[in-house]
Amino acid sequence: MLDVIAAFIAELRKAGIPISMTEHVDAAKAVGVIALEERETLRETLAATLIKSQEHRPAFDLAFDIYFAPRRGKTNGDQEHSPEEQGGDGDSIEDQLLGPEGGFGQRREMSAEELMQLMEDAVRRNDTTLRTRVVNEAVTRFAGMTPGRPVGGTYYLYRVLRNLDLEGLQQRLVDEASTSRPGVQLGAIEQRLLADDVARRIRGLRLAIEAEIRRRLVEDRGAEALARSVRKPLPEDIDVMHATREEIHTLERSLVPLSRKLAVRLMRKRRHGRRGPLDFRATMRHSLSTGGVPIDPKYKNPRPSKPEIFIIADVSGSVASFARFTLHLVYALASSFSKVRSFVFVDGIDEVTHHFDEANDPAEAANRVNTEAKVVWVDGHSDYGHALSDFHARYAEDVNSRTTVMILGDARNNYHQSSAWVVADLQKRARHVLWLNPEPQTYWNSGDSIIAEYGAHCDSITEVRTLRQLEAFIAELV
Repeated sequence: MLDVIAAFIAELRKAGIPISMTEHVDAAKAVGVIALEERETLRETLAATLIKSQEHRPAFDLAFDIYFAPRRGKTNGDQEHSPEEQGGDGDSIEDQLLGPEGGFGQRREMSAEELMQLMEDAVRRNDTTLRTRVVNEAVTRFAGMTPGRPVGGTYYLYRVLRNLDLEGLQQRLVDEASTSRPGVQLGAIEQRLLADDVARRIRGLRLAIEAEIRRRLVEDRGAEALARSVRKPLPEDIDVMHATREEIHTLERSLVPLSRKLAVRLMRKRRHGRRGPLDFRATMRHSLSTGGVPIDPKYKNPRPSKPEIFIIADVSGSVASFARFTLHLVYALASSFSKVRSFVFVDGIDEVTHHFDEANDPAEAANRVNTEAKVVWVDGHSDYGHALSDFHARYAEDVNSRTTVMILGDARNNYHQSSAWVVADLQKRARHVLWLNPEPQTYWNSGDSIIAEYGAHCDSITEVRTLRQLEAFIAELV
């Protein structure tokens, strides 16, 4: 068991979850005092000792289901039912068609219609024992799993679900339950509860199918190989520019706790920053207790100035999602800066600071930016040269020695003029000019990317494709 736990923790670390050696030892000790046959108890014990963020729980559960996959014929939550509890005397149709391991019985071969009927009965009666046997048969019949084939479980799951029509099964069970009591009209709340209960059972059936496919893949390829093929990035490691819709929602949920954590870190950093100048009077006053010898110098409290932030963000195409998350996070941390002004552009540029000032929710402000900002000058294709020249003509006088200018974009200029002189002039006026590029560094200066022309006049160019990289950048900004 200790070897399995060690391999499991190694997989969590590869997925990006931080686990210290002390936590590893705590998990091993905790496992020694619980009943290992209780799979959910084992799951929660390891979760309590190993993970520190709820955002990491999906990655933990996926790795747990692989390394601690149930053995054949058992799934999580299986219950034993007597013949009476199952509504028969033990000589039912499932006994005639299914063997003890869920395969074909010896009496006659089961048709696809009979398999669907058994599955419907299992869901209707909430019989997990029958469900396990039916799921085993469905995976054997429909998944088409080939030993040694390097295919993830999603492909096999799709093949099984395509043949089962779970949505139709759910609707039939809801309709059946709604009309099970003639002459009784169910209220809206009762109908909702009924539909939720059926949906929960269907969800349990789907999870059982996934678990069976995963169990067979582990038997065929081993836990480590399967974990490597299905590993997904943590929310903070998702590439924002190429995120799916589901991943975008995950990122949005992660922004609030991330902004709180960063705000606390920045506040602590400012509180415990460099010491101020020597306080001569306080030092001499305290030296009286040591005979006039200034053993313990006293310093004045530092008064670090808060920087002003000017954000100039490209919102064209896929770069827009990166700019949105950056704007959202910076405004969530606005108390750490004396002033925050935001500008967005495609081939034209517009200031959108007022959208964030007027909105209670940064997400609402970001939506207003997408719909109301005047960022199109000619054709709506990126033109950094014109946008930067327009910014210089309208706003350059507002940039001063306390201003940090952050430019967000991939510097893909569609072969227009660069107007790099604007960045050079901003560097003379501002405290810092920083460029955040959401593309991998290997893509820089390829095709129509002219990041090198702008980078010659920037204090730094940073690759920022994930929330983890963005968090590290913001933490160093103040």
